[in-house]
Amino acid sequence: QVQLVESGGGLVQPGGSLRLSCAASGTMPSRYVMGWYRQAPGKQRELVAAITGGGVTNYKDSVWGRFTISRDNAKNMVYLQMISLRPEDTAVYYCNGGPLATLTRAGSYWGKGTLVTVSS
Repeated sequence: QVQLVESGGGLVQPGGSLRLSCAASGTMPSRYVMGWYRQAPGKQRELVAAITGGGVTNYKDSVWGRFTISRDNAKNMVYLQMISLRPEDTAVYYCNGGPLATLTRAGSYWGKGTLVTVSS
């Protein structure tokens, strides 16, 4: 059984930066696609960024150039570096992965989420 635990969320001013981390416990093969999703109040959960085991990435259009997803397969870690944050980036951010995950579809493993609030 794989468990995903996110960290790094918080309150940041517009234009600021945050780095989210996701620690995977249990067996998380490096071949699994891993991703970050977010859900804002009253909205559906959406893909933010995803990365293959080999480092191929996919991003939501509105975060392109501002967010960077990366992974450390040896440490079972996935990261989301966020810069130039905007109020509309405010959401709970979830780590995701699994054997059926693709660069555009979520896998079966979810973390509990970490809240990112962008506000002055």
